[in-house]
Amino acid sequence: MNIRTKVKLSFSIIIAMLLFLGFISAIITYQIKENSNFRESIAAILLMQEGMNDIIRESTQSTEIAKLEQLHTKFVAFEKNFEVMRETLSSHKNSLLASVVMLNIREDKTIQNYLNELYTNEHRIELMYDEIFKLAREKLDYITIFNALYPEENRARLEIQEHILKTNRIDQIKALSDLRYYSKETLYQHGNEATLQKWLVPINLLIDLTHKENNVIAENLRQYREIVSIIADKAIKIEQTKAIENKTILEASKVLESNKNVSVSLEETLSKLSSGFIDQMRFIQLFVGIVTILFIIFLAIKVSRNVSLTMDEVEAKIEEGLQEVNALNHEIEDTQKEVLFTMGAIGESRSRETGNHVRRVAEYSKMLALHYGLDEEEAEMLKLASPMHDIGKIAIPDAVLNKPGRFDEEERKIMDTHAMKGYEMLQHSQRPLLKMAAIVAKEHHERYDGKGYPDKKSGEDIHIYGRITALADVFDALGSARVYKPAWEDEKIFALFKEERGKQFDPKLIDIFFEHLDEFLEIREKMKD
Repeated sequence: MNIRTKVKLSFSIIIAMLLFLGFISAIITYQIKENSNFRESIAAILLMQEGMNDIIRESTQSTEIAKLEQLHTKFVAFEKNFEVMRETLSSHKNSLLASVVMLNIREDKTIQNYLNELYTNEHRIELMYDEIFKLAREKLDYITIFNALYPEENRARLEIQEHILKTNRIDQIKALSDLRYYSKETLYQHGNEATLQKWLVPINLLIDLTHKENNVIAENLRQYREIVSIIADKAIKIEQTKAIENKTILEASKVLESNKNVSVSLEETLSKLSSGFIDQMRFIQLFVGIVTILFIIFLAIKVSRNVSLTMDEVEAKIEEGLQEVNALNHEIEDTQKEVLFTMGAIGESRSRETGNHVRRVAEYSKMLALHYGLDEEEAEMLKLASPMHDIGKIAIPDAVLNKPGRFDEEERKIMDTHAMKGYEMLQHSQRPLLKMAAIVAKEHHERYDGKGYPDKKSGEDIHIYGRITALADVFDALGSARVYKPAWEDEKIFALFKEERGKQFDPKLIDIFFEHLDEFLEIREKMKD
């Protein structure tokens, strides 16, 4: 077997080992994800049961039938969601990848027992709620009757009190005092049969004391006794219902506490099951990794002894290749720059601009960017992007673009579209340089005072690339002669710039321009048309 065949075979073995490592890693990742999903499902079940318990508590405190019905609807929704979650946990199946090397952790008997306990507790909560809902409805019915009867009881008691106080008899007044005392005890404090009987004693006594002297009062007392029997019955039933409700709430709290304990046990069991499996997989992973590394070292030694090409020759060829790549990269960069300048010049040439206009604008833009505070790399990119500021002019009809006189209103609208057209040509590129060029093309005719186009942006809402290019473009355009106009004198340009500071142009950029005026004039002189 020659060296080439050995190398091929060795690389095949290495690839197989790496694939096996990848397989083990996938299994570990799946296991971690599976455990996480399972924990989330358990947490969701516990959260639902806590929500059910809260609804039970709220139902016992509800004072309105409508609110009670809303809580009932909410509880039914919890029940449905719980069943869906339970079905999801029950129907889960391992993927083929996982089933090859491990069992479904949800099929573990201990975990199944804990899940069954959760399901049983949920069923107990549902039964408790059904009882609570029934009791709450009854309680509200009792309260409704109680509230309707209480004013009648109060009126009758006050009427009896008025008559008895007029008699000025000590025995009747004392019985009246007991009546008033036990009415409060029965209706608002104890609400039981024993207290009711204590309330009836002074009523019966007053009936006996008054029936011979004042039959009207006695009759009123008898009617009052009938009202008392009814309203006290409702008060007693309300208290009995509250007692049952409190007991049920206590039981529900115990169920919830039981669920929390089950959750902790589930978490511990799950961690033990998955931890053991993951430790085993990682051991296999480590073992295979070490074997793979040792095999690669062995292969490297064997290859180094048999390959005729020396390391010096290899390094020489690598160096030669790197030089060729670097040269090619420089050539590509230069070509990109030339293409951008050429494309920018195409836009200018259609409107009869001079050839070096875009190059001067590029240099002015870079200088402004550096003095403004942009870093060297960003300033250089702006230098390359700014020549594209008028690329949209290639989409303007010649009849408008090269009209010798002033534009009418319609022609001006057409001409002004070149900013947006340039943006639309460049905006879809994913290259940072062309993205920058798209911004420049769109915003170089915006004005600092908001009177520019196409979006009428103002101030620093205009991108700094647009603000810089606008100043560089106007400076060069005014100072250059065209077939349709002579070049402006410098003093006239400077006067305009001072006038338009904070209006057409960014005031900070105008200040930078005048602070470094000699540098701008030097560039203009070096790059004359």
